[in-house]
Amino acid sequence: MKAVQIMSYGAADVLRMTEVTCPVPGAGEVLVSVEASSVNGHDVMVRKGALKMVSGRRFPIGVGLDFASVVAATGADVVGHRVGDRVWGMVHPRQPHTIGGAAEYVMVSADRIAPTPVGIPSVEAASLVVAGATALIALRDSVHLAAGERVLIRGAAGGVGTAAVQLAHAMGAHVTALARDRHAQFLTALGADKVLDYGSTTSEQVGPFDVILDTVGSELNCYRHRLAKEGRMTTVGLSASALAAIAASSVYGSRRIRTFNANPDSAVLRDLADHVALGALRPVVNGVYPLADTAAAHQAFERGGVVGKQVIRVAA
Repeated sequence: MKAVQIMSYGAADVLRMTEVTCPVPGAGEVLVSVEASSVNGHDVMVRKGALKMVSGRRFPIGVGLDFASVVAATGADVVGHRVGDRVWGMVHPRQPHTIGGAAEYVMVSADRIAPTPVGIPSVEAASLVVAGATALIALRDSVHLAAGERVLIRGAAGGVGTAAVQLAHAMGAHVTALARDRHAQFLTALGADKVLDYGSTTSEQVGPFDVILDTVGSELNCYRHRLAKEGRMTTVGLSASALAAIAASSVYGSRRIRTFNANPDSAVLRDLADHVALGALRPVVNGVYPLADTAAAHQAFERGGVVGKQVIRVAA
């Protein structure tokens, strides 16, 4: 079988499509035939060597955190999944692996997959797994967004951002999106009540907000000061400076900067599928690449400046 792997830490050209042995599922495990995967910040950080505590220093390393797929085989003690079922899911982000979602087959624990939303093609489904689950966990579980609250979403045009705009709108919040001005019309169509151009808007010009969801990881203290009394802020951008800001903010109680565990299990993936089924969340795909061009998908992700996700089509 074919799999894209990281052969050394570095730029996108360290990615290689190789021939590997297809894994055999053990007890509690499921082998899935991957149809699509997407590029996430976690994938790029692993490739660059920024997460060596997780990925280790032994090569090759698998790439591709998420997938939309079909169950190909099940191990002992697996219930609720049968060969031929359409499922989506992700490999464990804090465990080393030699094969990830950017491969023809990948093996995962059965509690890391759930049925794919009915009627959603695999390329579109793959774009929602990590991005949608991250946005859902952030808004619902980390900051407990309530109807009527004012929420600011920084980096609103990215994968997590576009999902968060839609979910926050569905939760009844007043949504302000911070993104490039050229993306304003699209973000308004997704549910943003107001779109601010991040190139010409400073933190001092906005707010106050009940909730801030940050996907950027910079200027966190500046934006924390734009919280209303009892406001809450959470970030998915975990740079060194972001981690320092999170630690320093702990003295501010409810107005501290939070982070969270964006590691969805089957229950979260089922909840995410429910939002898709209800029409509250739709995929936003920017580009689709064949498996052999995974490096190009990574390069497009790193260039940024677009709306939505870069997706890798593994099977036709």
